[in-house]
Amino acid sequence: QVQLAESGGGLVQAGGSLRLSCAASGGTFSTYVMGWFRQAPGKEREFVALLSWRRGDTDYADSVKGRFTISRDNAKNTVYLQMNSLKPEDTAVYYCAANDPGRGGAWHYWGQGTQVTVSS
Repeated sequence: QVQLAESGGGLVQAGGSLRLSCAASGGTFSTYVMGWFRQAPGKEREFVALLSWRRGDTDYADSVKGRFTISRDNAKNTVYLQMNSLKPEDTAVYYCAANDPGRGGAWHYWGQGTQVTVSS
């Protein structure tokens, strides 16, 4: 079965950077859309960024555009989220997700999450 495993979260000061990784296994991802979501305390889970594996097309939430970059390494089946100029409001648990268009485009697969904490 498909498994997604996030890593790279941690503590960082405002203005700093982190790179999150999402290692994908157990499936064929060439036609998938990959995404990053986050959930802050007391808030609903929100979209952060997405990438189409085959073409590399990307999209971002307005709140992170210009600061975050989603990318992939096809050979390693890994998706990255480079986060620069971090702000305290970026503090959240970050989740990797996979969307299979052949199954209706739902976010069927999720990682366990990795905590990102940005101090003031």
